[in-house]
Amino acid sequence: MDFPSKLIENAVGELARLPGIGKKTALRLALHLLKADTDTTASLAEALAKMRFEITYCRTCHSISDAEECSICANQLRDHAQVCVVADVRDVIAIENTGQYRGVYHVLGGVISPIEGVGPTDLHIDSLVERAAAEDSDVREIILAISPTMEGDTTAFYLSRRLRDLPNVHISTIARGIPMGGELEYADEITLGRSIVDRQRQVN
Repeated sequence: MDFPSKLIENAVGELARLPGIGKKTALRLALHLLKADTDTTASLAEALAKMRFEITYCRTCHSISDAEECSICANQLRDHAQVCVVADVRDVIAIENTGQYRGVYHVLGGVISPIEGVGPTDLHIDSLVERAAAEDSDVREIILAISPTMEGDTTAFYLSRRLRDLPNVHISTIARGIPMGGELEYADEITLGRSIVDRQRQVN
């Protein structure tokens, strides 16, 4: 792809490094920013710089935060007895968008993946155990909300082993099964099997 300007080429190259952005999309974005008023482009650049250099991580749950403690951990109206363990911040956002959960979170920062060289010590697992085992801990339930991949199941199994001896702490996992509106004939065997095993009794 030939560019009329080295500055445009550099901008396209940087934008194309973003996930899901190809060279053509990057060129459209660059040309859009070029045509936009200077305040719009400057505001975008400032917002990105602030996000990269000023965002921190919550000292309690390791989620992204604007302060030492995130807004969820600092909210006394949340149920601090329930801790939902997730792989990354995207999972926190997804669960929060359901509006169905009022507990707090613990972000691992990934999943155990030997192929990618990620082991238990690379994740925020020790801090989870310490958080639940502390003498002044309010934790009564730890919900493992980790994607049902091979790496996710390995991580959940490891966590269950690490957490099973905690007194007065119940370990649970999110339900797995057929999605709303899904057709049984298109479900894979593992998902369908789990749906049968984890079936719910109907209330008369």
